Amino acid sequence: MSVVSSSSSGVQLSGLASGIDWTNIISEMLTISRAPETQMTAEQSTDNQKNTAYQTIGSDLTTLNNDVTTLSNPSFFASRTASVSNPSVASATAAEGAPLGNFTFNVSQMATDAAQVGSAVSANPLSPTNDVSGLVLGTAGFATPVTAGTFTVNGQSITISTSDTLQSVFDQISTATGGAVTASYDSSTDEISLNSSSPIVLGSATDTSNFLQSAELYNNGSDTVSSTSALGGINLNSTLNAANLSTPITDGGGGNGEFLINGVQINYNASTDTINDVLQSINDSSAGVTATYDGANNSFKLTNNTTGDVGISLQDVTGNFLAATGLSSGTLQRGNNLQYSINGGGTETSESNTIDASSAGLTGLSITAQGTGLATVTVAADSSTISNAIQNFVTDYNSVQSYISSQTKTTTSSTGAVTPGLLTGDFDAEGIETTLRELVGVAPSGSSGGVQNLNDLGIESDGTDNLLTVSDPTALTTAIASNLGDVQNLFTNATNGVATGLSTYLSSVNGLSGVLAKDESNMTTDSANLTASITNLNQRISNEQTELTTEFTDMETAINTINEQKQYLNSYFSAGSAASSSAAPAAAGSSFGGSSSSSSTSSA
Repeated sequence: MSVVSSSSSGVQLSGLASGIDWTNIISEMLTISRAPETQMTAEQSTDNQKNTAYQTIGSDLTTLNNDVTTLSNPSFFASRTASVSNPSVASATAAEGAPLGNFTFNVSQMATDAAQVGSAVSANPLSPTNDVSGLVLGTAGFATPVTAGTFTVNGQSITISTSDTLQSVFDQISTATGGAVTASYDSSTDEISLNSSSPIVLGSATDTSNFLQSAELYNNGSDTVSSTSALGGINLNSTLNAANLSTPITDGGGGNGEFLINGVQINYNASTDTINDVLQSINDSSAGVTATYDGANNSFKLTNNTTGDVGISLQDVTGNFLAATGLSSGTLQRGNNLQYSINGGGTETSESNTIDASSAGLTGLSITAQGTGLATVTVAADSSTISNAIQNFVTDYNSVQSYISSQTKTTTSSTGAVTPGLLTGDFDAEGIETTLRELVGVAPSGSSGGVQNLNDLGIESDGTDNLLTVSDPTALTTAIASNLGDVQNLFTNATNGVATGLSTYLSSVNGLSGVLAKDESNMTTDSANLTASITNLNQRISNEQTELTTEFTDMETAINTINEQKQYLNSYFSAGSAASSSAAPAAAGSSFGGSSSSSSTSSA
């Protein structure tokens, strides 16, 4: 006896009342009803597998079409390589269609850039007199600003701050050394001197101030040490009006300074901008120059960003930046133009070191001069690129054909059982196989005779399958090198070229409205319909199971009720029969002379 279901009335037991195992009956009935689901699931699995196969074929055809697109373009066969006999003289690149041949370049002069070198500018000295008692370190015009900290003289540490005066520093040196070392400033030379009766030793590894370096005081092993050069310097990081130039920079008032370089406007504010700010503005502009400061020669410089013998135009508009920095009074260092000849011809000139079609008339060929001398540039067909593209085409063509064949072929087991492939008998898949084989076997018109078909490139089929084999790589290389026109015609012939025909066919078969897209759509629709059918079937079976379970449960309940009534009646009638049986002997005793007490009792 088995449990069949659980309902609101409690657990129902199969056959509890009827003695019939109806759960097994229901299971067998439902198994029969579910038989179509197995078939539909199998069909759906096949549809999904076919859909995957169509997608794989489509993907492989897309890859093949990429190869075909390349090979159907005539300009691809105009790919070129450029090699140079002397890389120290020139480098070269060749675009599609560049003229084939050898070109000898003789570079006699390289192109160089021109530069405007400003006249030397001077800075104000630290002090106009030898009295530096009022000269504060923080605002003194040292070329390298002094920092606070400690420095050492004869092993004695001196501590300074930027608010100290230069004279107070001199006093501390004397005090720290017990008067052994004295310091002074000479306004005529703009230098500091240290004097002693014995050799002076300067600095230590623990110094934290750069005073000695800013003052250009270095150990020289004598009892007198002086600054190595004038100390007043141009401060590139101070505002323009405080940069310590001997000719102060002005902006005409109001911060509206302006000058032109090659006609490009540069603006500045003498109260807020530094020299470095203005140099950066020049470099960031479209003036076409790079601005720098040469500290060793105290001069500013503007260098053209391009080569050639071209000038630099300068004009102060408001203020005097160009004049104060010596740029407008400087001299132009003229640049050189490139000078070269081709194949022994006359001298050619270019402002740039790049020789291109505009300067040499060599369409598609670009030469960059690297130095003077002779160099031969050889332009040839890019055989390697073309060969690789054709071999990639063969590889991808074979991938398509191999996959379709694997899905359409029929196999026979050792016992003779025949198993069809997933796409056996599929007209679309088999049609693609056949059409691809036909299209690669064409022989386009217009050939001169050297290359008629793929066989002439060493690409063959053994006739037993749809695959191609590069049986002779040398034939392919030779054909490209010696008969490139026919190779191009084989693939790009507008009427029946291999790549041209394949391109048209692949676009139709593998496009959005092609047969593969339709097949995929049909398989997707069929699979969706089967899913809906399976869902509906399962719902009907579930309803059927519920209905049968209810009916059998009702039957059990009815039988159980009948059995209970039967038991009641049996019990009832059994009880009545027993009562009758026990009353009959008593009556007999009364009738047939029972004792008076019995009669009395009975009457009572």
